[in-house]
Amino acid sequence: MEDELRKAVRIMQDSGAEFCDARYQESRTLSIMVSNHELRNMSNGRLAGIGLRARIGGSWGFAASASIDRKSIEEMARKAVRAAKAGDCPGTPIPEQPARTGSFRAKARIPPASVPTEEKLAMVKDLDEAQKISDKIANTNAIYAESLRTTVLTNSFGSSLRWEDGRIRLIANTVAADAGRMEAYRESIAGTRGMELLQKYDLAEVGVRTAKEAIVQLGAVKPPSGMVTCITDPEITGLLAHEVMGHASEGDEIVKRRSFLTDQVGKVVANEQITMVDDGTLEGGYGSITFDDEGTPSSRTVIIEDGVYRGYMHDLETGAEMGVPSTGNGRAQDFGRRMWVRMTNTFFEAGDWTLEEMVEDVKFGILTDKFINGMEDPVGGGFEAKAHRGFLIENGKVTKPLRAITLTGKALDILKTTDAVGKKVSHDAGSCGKGTEDYVPVSSGGPYCRSKIIAGGD
Repeated sequence: MEDELRKAVRIMQDSGAEFCDARYQESRTLSIMVSNHELRNMSNGRLAGIGLRARIGGSWGFAASASIDRKSIEEMARKAVRAAKAGDCPGTPIPEQPARTGSFRAKARIPPASVPTEEKLAMVKDLDEAQKISDKIANTNAIYAESLRTTVLTNSFGSSLRWEDGRIRLIANTVAADAGRMEAYRESIAGTRGMELLQKYDLAEVGVRTAKEAIVQLGAVKPPSGMVTCITDPEITGLLAHEVMGHASEGDEIVKRRSFLTDQVGKVVANEQITMVDDGTLEGGYGSITFDDEGTPSSRTVIIEDGVYRGYMHDLETGAEMGVPSTGNGRAQDFGRRMWVRMTNTFFEAGDWTLEEMVEDVKFGILTDKFINGMEDPVGGGFEAKAHRGFLIENGKVTKPLRAITLTGKALDILKTTDAVGKKVSHDAGSCGKGTEDYVPVSSGGPYCRSKIIAGGD
């Protein structure tokens, strides 16, 4: 395969490409879902093909196909250059990069593919069964997913790389019902690891805990409304990092001046306790990558440091436009999709507070627990999220459980009112779309953080 890709690069260069790359990708997936003790889905997937890119001036030409015979690849190379020439757009040339070579395997001590599917199915069934702890449990769900993507890349810098990115995820989701009311709760385990990740957990205990919390939620009351002291849990903290501060720190938003963080480097944007990073090298992180889809090694990018805004995430193009190196954030959903500046593991770093110390200082407030959804607003900087549930804080003690809570405010206002940052960072795994499509695996997170936020709910 490397020989065919190198030939495609030579054809694009000989045809006038100033920069070009050729990328073969093969993705294999397995998903299993058991609901109410019945197997609802078991599917294997495979997607493979080649994507070629050529750049002339500021114009890109792109061609992709699942056909990988020599004739098709050569025609795709010429097609990509023709498309780039037709664009006729000015742009900053991508500066010469080091040629990178090597082969890198996924970091899995027990590769998921080495474990029989029957064992995985039994594990998912056991997790589902463990949730049935009471007559109040109306619905039980357990989901397992694994993926392994192999990328082979060559480019006009002389790079020749092959690497694997593997992921695994297990989810328990319980629905409890009583007196006409229904509530749900979920737990998940995920990372860029093999089956050894799941062996660290007592999965029966995970299922029981999920079910117990769903039952607790049946007694939840309406949350308070208005500006309140809010201690956000790691998922909601991470949602603020990802949806608002993260998307607004992606280099393509900056070069187009569509971000409220444009021209903010060096300015105070948060309380001095706040440091935020995007770290694709995070050990075991669900969004961790060996290289981005342009062949740039992943890196740790500091976005906010001690309250001061430090910089942006970049791919090769936006880095060239701003005169800085790529941070390894050029990512595509697959070989047939375009490249975007995308996050990896985006989170606020730890502070000095315990959760107990944060709660003790609050006369009246709320503590959130998990998110349902959130809205990205890189243009205006607004924060809007729905927390799955919460708890009332009264006179320094956690009291009643609360129903779903809507949280709103301006991101920078929230970060400037943050007066306590927790000691322990947690991450939540998921996928992120650029707008409404082109999804890539990511994680977001942080510690518990105490801020002023507008809250409300039914």
